[in-house]
Amino acid sequence: MNHRLHLKFEQLERATERLLTTAEALGPASGTAPAPGEWSAAQVVHHLLFIEGNIIQYVQKKLLADEYLPKVGLFTRLRARTVRFLLRLPGLRFKAPRGVATLTEAGNLPSLPELRHTWEASRRQLERLLNEFPSQLLNRAVFPHPRSGRITIYQVMEFLLDHLLHHQQQLDRITRALRPVAPSLTEN
Repeated sequence: MNHRLHLKFEQLERATERLLTTAEALGPASGTAPAPGEWSAAQVVHHLLFIEGNIIQYVQKKLLADEYLPKVGLFTRLRARTVRFLLRLPGLRFKAPRGVATLTEAGNLPSLPELRHTWEASRRQLERLLNEFPSQLLNRAVFPHPRSGRITIYQVMEFLLDHLLHHQQQLDRITRALRPVAPSLTEN
């Protein structure tokens, strides 16, 4: 695996573990939305797993098709940086694309242990993809991001990390809403 990809992959692994630990710490409340119209912790985890899985499948399909992949232009690089910046702003919320939001909000979700198991398998698939990624395609557009445009594998990894960190903020808000801070022992 390319060193730069390896570093991003390791960051993604650490961030994912923190996110899953945060969600699991809620226990049975992980399936409870903090307010009507908001996602539960389990829905957030499901959303992230769904997005990562779809990106992996798409990139694998592109590599197998052996078709010409264009280079990423300056405008796309600027849009990708803007999306990265916006994802990192605390408290900023985005509407999930319609198909993604509908799937995440639909009915019964697997339990957090099942989601963790599925995510571990998906992550091994991502690791294999990165290990086998052709070096001549590192700077080629391999994924059409809905807001950034066609991005490279480096930008895909940055997006996955920034997207996960954005939702970590959401999980922190959910945790605060479901587990209010206990009154201080010094207050009388």
